[in-house]
Amino acid sequence: MARMGRFDISGLRELERQLQQTDDLVDAFCRECANELAARLLRKVKKRTPVGDYSDTWELEDDGENKFLVESARQGGELRRAWSCGTVQHVQGNYVVEVINTKAYASYVEFGHRQTPGRYVPAIDAKLKKAWVPGRFMLTISENEIKQIAPALLEQKIQRFLGGCFR
Repeated sequence: MARMGRFDISGLRELERQLQQTDDLVDAFCRECANELAARLLRKVKKRTPVGDYSDTWELEDDGENKFLVESARQGGELRRAWSCGTVQHVQGNYVVEVINTKAYASYVEFGHRQTPGRYVPAIDAKLKKAWVPGRFMLTISENEIKQIAPALLEQKIQRFLGGCFR
């Protein structure tokens, strides 16, 4: 009968200790990855969000004695500034972050909307011309771009994470 011989298992015990330490860091690592993906999505969606141009708009101003037209002081960008990220939540084995826009009309800009041609709208001082305004899909397009780059980005981060855990 052959003899087994001797072998040193101290390396396996060291690996077990490192794996236990790594297990404690995994949740923090996953939350960090989710936050980074959400931040990248937020940056892309903000860049794509249209900003109103009111430079050629005139408003009626009243100084008490006279009424006269002045160039509008309104500035666009409310929709762009309304984007924000929620906190990372661990839901049924997934890490979830909400990217939201608090403006009520955000979904109409995103997906498009119907309108009545010929109706006068005082806010824009014009009559509506088209029955359908196409959507801008700023969130949809940005989300698809993030889905494409996420695997490579996460693989790179995982490589760095595991490299730091097993030194």
